[in-house]
Amino acid sequence: MKHSLVNKAIALVGAIAMTLGFTACGQSNDTSSTSNGNLKKVTFMLSWAPDTNHIGVYVAKNKGWFKDQGLDVDIVAVAQAGAEQAVNNGNADFALSNLTNVGMYNLKGAHLKQVLQVQQKPSAIWCALASNTAIKSPKDLDGKTFATFGSNESDAVVRRMIQTDGGKGEFDKVTVGTSTFKTLESGKADFGGFYATWEGVQADMYGPKLNCFTEPDYGVPGNADAIGVITSDKTIKNDPELVKKFTQATQKGYEYAYSHPDDAAQILVDEAPEANLELKFVKKSMQTIVDGQYWGDPAKIKDGSFVLGTNDFVEPQKYFDFLAQEDAYTDSHDNVIHEAPNTKDFATNEFLGK
Repeated sequence: MKHSLVNKAIALVGAIAMTLGFTACGQSNDTSSTSNGNLKKVTFMLSWAPDTNHIGVYVAKNKGWFKDQGLDVDIVAVAQAGAEQAVNNGNADFALSNLTNVGMYNLKGAHLKQVLQVQQKPSAIWCALASNTAIKSPKDLDGKTFATFGSNESDAVVRRMIQTDGGKGEFDKVTVGTSTFKTLESGKADFGGFYATWEGVQADMYGPKLNCFTEPDYGVPGNADAIGVITSDKTIKNDPELVKKFTQATQKGYEYAYSHPDDAAQILVDEAPEANLELKFVKKSMQTIVDGQYWGDPAKIKDGSFVLGTNDFVEPQKYFDFLAQEDAYTDSHDNVIHEAPNTKDFATNEFLGK
């Protein structure tokens, strides 16, 4: 399995500069249309195949919490151009993304905002096959081949990790074809990027065994994986009540999943049959999320000192500043932007329930 969010999504669509402001044909964004009686039709777009990062939306739909808010939510497959562009162009009302992607798209002219951040700390892992005994720590990645999805961001992260470990930060690259696992097993690459909460679980349960390194341990600051729910500035302006209803029902879904991980896993398997997910795998993924406190400290959520879904403006900003230092940001003309975007410009907590 590979995530389009990893690496972390983007050889950013060159077409975005041309398509901004134009709604693609074939799908309406008229959220005033109704179905199921008086329910408002709403579209939520996946950012890859269904997985535990999306689970709160599936739980909210299964439990009827969207209907309680007067919404008929349709969960749809990711568009070829990506979930971010679909939301920006009005072909989806909401989607799963992360603050890093939102910042990069907005620098190229998009108008997106994250309204709920489920993941509060990095889950990215950078791994070689355990059978590759020449790689014991990041400095051993020098001169090796990186299985990449093509973004400047992932290059900057890998380079920093190698250099922090005492290496030069020089490596070759090959673009991933079907999956990073297969690329490594074929011998076409030596290492690649995964998520601890999904592919890491897959490797533990089914193989291949991996030897992995995490960003915070090797000099990459902040939270690179501030995963959450996005919408467009236009939707926020035109229908803030819709945004509030969707965000709070989704928030409730993630809260339930965090406190009832096994039940939520069963819901995801049942609600996304097209993904052919194995229940014990999804349960292990959710347990990894809970044990690692990826969505926040459960004790603080219980006592009310932390609200699950809160956008964090501090740790992602540290990561953005790092990317700016590494010249990883470009505008719609591929010119390097040296000033980091500000998280407060494209995330808001105003629609969350307390």
